Amino acid sequence: MSKVTAAITGINGYVPEYILTNDELATMVDTNDEWIVSRTGIKERRILKGTGKGVSIMAVKAVRGLLNKTNTNPEEIDGIICATITPDLTFPATANLIAKEIGAKHAFGFDLSAACSGFLFALSTGAKFIETGSHKKIIVIGADKMSSILDYQDRTTCIIFGDGAGAALLEANHEGLGIRDAILKSDGSGEQYLNIKAGGSRYPPSFETIQNKEHYVYQEGSSVFKFAVTKMAHVAKEIMDKNDLKGSDIAWLVPHQANKRIIDATAKLMQVPDNKIMMNISKYGNTTGGTIPLCLWDYESQLNKGDNLILAAFGGGFTWASIYVKWAYNPKN
Repeated sequence: MSKVTAAITGINGYVPEYILTNDELATMVDTNDEWIVSRTGIKERRILKGTGKGVSIMAVKAVRGLLNKTNTNPEEIDGIICATITPDLTFPATANLIAKEIGAKHAFGFDLSAACSGFLFALSTGAKFIETGSHKKIIVIGADKMSSILDYQDRTTCIIFGDGAGAALLEANHEGLGIRDAILKSDGSGEQYLNIKAGGSRYPPSFETIQNKEHYVYQEGSSVFKFAVTKMAHVAKEIMDKNDLKGSDIAWLVPHQANKRIIDATAKLMQVPDNKIMMNISKYGNTTGGTIPLCLWDYESQLNKGDNLILAAFGGGFTWASIYVKWAYNPKN
């Protein structure tokens, strides 16, 4: 009997309607379009507006579209894994709220937190349920409402991030397609460079933490950039070497959309040309857990069965990861 692999059999995404342009940001903080584009490659990002709207709003829309595209009954879903650092609530898990909204009555659910690498960590985790044969259909979500944790007076962070969600359906494959290999890494010493100081058990919310703006993303840009360039590029090259792949064997590099310069450095080390790089950072910015599934969603019509994809990410924590995927289906009409 052939080895069971976990294959992505459908992908879908959702981004909010509201577009926050660089020009609008320039009215809020000391910056301008040329400065942002030259340093990040970002021209605009999407923002979820409205009181009481959490990240689950976007995730539910992405998943409903996925179920419709794949003609899947929500009661067939065995599990939902949601990679997010902006959950609706501390508990219950956002995955459970999503399951309720879509009618996935028989699904377990849990959230996974690995910052910008979250979707890859969740994808690898979800694949194990399929590979063991214990579960047939797993939905993996990457979603974040980054606007909820940004200080729009801090130009080191507010120019970078946006809101969005992507979802993938995992099912068993016996043709050798799907997730072929994964490398996941982390290093807690990165805490000092990229974090949210307050809101956890170490520093619960208080008047002082709010006054000191300690519930917003803090980033030491130069240090994070240096680590990201090195780690994301090297883990992508590592998984290629491990699987005897050359740049010419890769149909697409699917990088986390953090910064165009980081993406370019990763592609250079992999020897992958520009026309093989999935990139949508200019219109969505960094949606953290959402970037990689949103890329797959945007480029789905250009993917063919058997294509070799290298997914790579770097995030706060620090976390970094790469997954080798052999695409499982041809473009759908």
